[in-house]
Amino acid sequence: MGGLRKVLFGSSLLTVALGSVAGCGQERLSPGAARGRQVYLAQCVACHAIDPSKPGPVGPAVKGASRELLEAKLLKGTYPPGYKPKRPTTIMPPQPQIAPDIAALADFLK
Repeated sequence: MGGLRKVLFGSSLLTVALGSVAGCGQERLSPGAARGRQVYLAQCVACHAIDPSKPGPVGPAVKGASRELLEAKLLKGTYPPGYKPKRPTTIMPPQPQIAPDIAALADFLK
């Protein structure tokens, strides 16, 4: 396959894979959830699965994560009081750059 064809074919597969994150009904996402999806794809999929309901290579499944959990973990690198972590690791560093989008990310993950 030629270089351009590989890029186009590869990008179409990526588009299909990324589309599956929100399911076939991507167009049904609220504006906040759509923004949260963008944040998730840009910031989270390196460690968590492209499908947030599945465990990733480093991080656990995050579908259903509450805003309280996201704020504690992303901003402070901790867990909310009384939360039992899915994995006993502390490898995830704080991600303060996501602070303005935590509500959108929570909306996408619910």
